[in-house]
Amino acid sequence: MTPAIKIDQVHKQFGALHALKGVDLTIEQGEFFALLGPNGAGKSTLINLLAGLTRPTSGSLAVMGYDVIDQYRQARHAIGVVPQELVFDPFFNVREMLRFQAGYFGKGPENDAWIDEVIESLGLTDKAGTNMRRLSGGMKRRALIAQALVHKPPVIVLDEPTAGVDVELRYMLWEFIKRLNREGHTIILTTHYLEEAENLCSRVALLKQGEVIALNSTKNLLATISGKKLRLKLSAALPGSLTDLIRLQEKHNYTLSLQSVNQVEYVLAELRNANILVEDMQLIEPDLEDVFVDLMGRA
Repeated sequence: MTPAIKIDQVHKQFGALHALKGVDLTIEQGEFFALLGPNGAGKSTLINLLAGLTRPTSGSLAVMGYDVIDQYRQARHAIGVVPQELVFDPFFNVREMLRFQAGYFGKGPENDAWIDEVIESLGLTDKAGTNMRRLSGGMKRRALIAQALVHKPPVIVLDEPTAGVDVELRYMLWEFIKRLNREGHTIILTTHYLEEAENLCSRVALLKQGEVIALNSTKNLLATISGKKLRLKLSAALPGSLTDLIRLQEKHNYTLSLQSVNQVEYVLAELRNANILVEDMQLIEPDLEDVFVDLMGRA
């Protein structure tokens, strides 16, 4: 089967800045794939290359088998991109904007039923006749997601789609996107909410400074982290004997990194000796955030 995305030895330079350094990546059709990394890692540059908004310095990229340069029209038809920025045409209402967008891909009135479905699925029915300028930030985000889906692309790229949006939209969006994935669409997600990637994506690529430093299934990446996390709410500050274990701290709320569950008794003994009460305690398995911090630190 032709891969949904094929990236072969891609370099991208902006003057002296080497944004991408020989990226190799293959994403199969039907995958729910996470592309993660800190700010400046090259995620948005890679997405812009896939969308044909800029050209690689060297290397090649293909969407559903179509080269993004030599077969630009076919490649662009095969991909829908939800950008980070709230970019919209201020002269049209939501439905008009979606119809115009569909027209760019040769879709006519026969596509209206799909537009109606997208509008309803993203909670835009009451706003379909509202000018884009008059929408709230969250509603504009929904409209941009609808715009990326309007031509039913087999590959959907979501570049931090839930940044700064409310819980209702996050839930609604993921239910809709999971449905599209079940129907065969390939989903590529970038996000700083790592719990989203962990819950949704079957495979993850981690980028740092333009290079892929890890590529594996979510399950296998989680298996690379040993130990536990212990969350504590205490009546006073943590004693000095335990400060080396601190991972996060907010006043008297702590997250400690433990090598094994056996360390829990040591922590509790130290707290008893210091006459510090435990108001709440939770032992947690490692998550994708731990993998991210560990790999970024090693890299």
